Amino acid sequence: MPLLEPYFRGAAVSALMPEPLREAMDSHGLTPRHGAVLPQLLAADGPLTVSGIADRLQVSLPTASELVGGLARAGIVTRAPDETNRRRVLVSLAEEYRPLLESFVARRGEPLLRALAGLPVEQREGFMAGLRAWVREVQQ
Repeated sequence: MPLLEPYFRGAAVSALMPEPLREAMDSHGLTPRHGAVLPQLLAADGPLTVSGIADRLQVSLPTASELVGGLARAGIVTRAPDETNRRRVLVSLAEEYRPLLESFVARRGEPLLRALAGLPVEQREGFMAGLRAWVREVQQ
């Protein structure tokens, strides 16, 4: 893990980020913590509540609310009231940023896909089982 950590830090992430997304993040003073919200929204099957974002990122509700607020001011996400519960806010990616984020996530995954392609099938299956187990542990 320590050897992979630089891949998840500032310059490495910024270099692969599509220019319009990087420009929106930079011009609004958004940080990597704000950016961590975006893949969660992309991976979700629909909008997330601020509470859902807080749970996924393992941060407090006020922190998640602050992150969403910054992203909304930048126009990267949209907020809408939940029609079934007016106290809740639903957060979605702004449609113009969805393809940019999809492209960014795909580019970030390329080294992993190349590494997997170089493994024999049984090792690849074992590696993927290990990753799924790790995700389950982290999410608990």
